[in-house]
Amino acid sequence: MNFIALAIGLIPFFGWGFYPTVASHIGGKPSQQIFGSTLGAVIFASLFVLVTGVPYMSPVEILISYISGMCWAFAQLTSFKSYKLVGSSITTPISAMLQLVYISLWGVILLGDWHSIIAKTIGFIALISMIAGAFLTSWKEVPEKSSTQALKKAWIWMILGSFGFLMYSVLPQTAQISGSKAFFFQTLGMLTTAIINGIITYRDTNIFNTKLSYKNIIGGFFFAIAAVSYLISSQPNMNGVATGFILAQTSVIMATMSAIYLLKQYKTKKEMVYTWIGLLLIVISGCFTSFIK
Repeated sequence: MNFIALAIGLIPFFGWGFYPTVASHIGGKPSQQIFGSTLGAVIFASLFVLVTGVPYMSPVEILISYISGMCWAFAQLTSFKSYKLVGSSITTPISAMLQLVYISLWGVILLGDWHSIIAKTIGFIALISMIAGAFLTSWKEVPEKSSTQALKKAWIWMILGSFGFLMYSVLPQTAQISGSKAFFFQTLGMLTTAIINGIITYRDTNIFNTKLSYKNIIGGFFFAIAAVSYLISSQPNMNGVATGFILAQTSVIMATMSAIYLLKQYKTKKEMVYTWIGLLLIVISGCFTSFIK
């Protein structure tokens, strides 16, 4: 692994790590955040294809990529709703855990992953560890009734929304569409979902005519730069799939810590200890689930 490959591999750590924090700092309603984020992703993806060229894709491949992008935007919208309820420092680890659990179960149930008894045993222990880790990151030393209710609502949003993240990942894989080919059309699907949501919530907020919507384009750049960097990092002549995945998974640590320290989402010393233990359980267990056969 050379320095350039490592540097590219670490971009998702910062890009995906700061994305929730940047979006939360800019603020706005979830409809404004998702519109600005997806618009930023489309702008960056457009520049990307101008440099690399528009890949040839069949109409079916374009449609699958487009739908997977719509699924991502729905999922991210639920994440923004959860940020409002409990903050991104709690939402992000839980969301990361749910994505890893869903993807692992998809592989085991539908694709026949984890063939041996040993692999299944290790895999399910890892899944339990990830779930425990998520609960540790959201643990409160002195829970209040209002915060407990908010956390329950956030869990519901994330459980539903993470199905969208699952479809974003597995639809192109199932159709054997590479990430670099799918990316541009995925961002178009993302923006479509954001526009539809904006029309539905128009009476509440006109997302098309507010500054906060367009300020959130910055957050979209963070997401898109991280996504493209991950695609490059995972190439065999760079870090490869395994190392690229591990480097990307660490973004949940940056997302959580940047929210705690930059957004002042306060935790007690004991809560911080539990949070670090939970994050390590999620990241390490996530790596296990991805590489066992």
